[in-house]
Amino acid sequence: MKQRAPVRKKGRKAAPRGPGRPRSERARSAILRSTLRLLQSGGFPNLSIEAIAADANVSKATVYRWWSSKAVLVADAFSASSELELRFPDTGSVKRDITLQIKRLIRIFRSPRGKIVAALLGAGQFDPELILAFRERFLWPRRRQAYKTLERGIERGEIRAGTDLDLALDSLYGPIYMRFLIGHDDLSESFVDELCRIVLRGLRP
Repeated sequence: MKQRAPVRKKGRKAAPRGPGRPRSERARSAILRSTLRLLQSGGFPNLSIEAIAADANVSKATVYRWWSSKAVLVADAFSASSELELRFPDTGSVKRDITLQIKRLIRIFRSPRGKIVAALLGAGQFDPELILAFRERFLWPRRRQAYKTLERGIERGEIRAGTDLDLALDSLYGPIYMRFLIGHDDLSESFVDELCRIVLRGLRP
């Protein structure tokens, strides 16, 4: 006997997706914001995935879907919060490009987010996973942008060919981190102007 195909009941059509970001993206952004907020108020040692999930109103499984550890999440959260601010400009002058970017960096260091950087670097001395995550998620993406900025300077004849780019960047940014972490002198924009003038003058052809 031939069986009849089941009759599908008519139901309401699914409501169209409303405007705005997908739910997963909203959850991810909420996790990053909660991470920064809790890190700033309690520091890295007191931060936990459980607390972040609760503050962001998501499950722990949702957090671990994107980040394998607290260290990677913290590094990503800070990197995402400063990505646009710390992007290198291309004004046609390597000195102007570097100076503008470093001034944006010190504004972050002098803001409440500076406490986050200090916490990351401090805890990273005893947590290899954290300092590795900071280098890979925050430092190296900007370092690669800085290489391109210096390479443009070489192409334009502002910097001599064969310059050790790593040594040049360490000479520019090392004093910034030293003043930021040790606090022995002001981390001011006038200091940035003089630092860039001295270092970049030594890199001329």
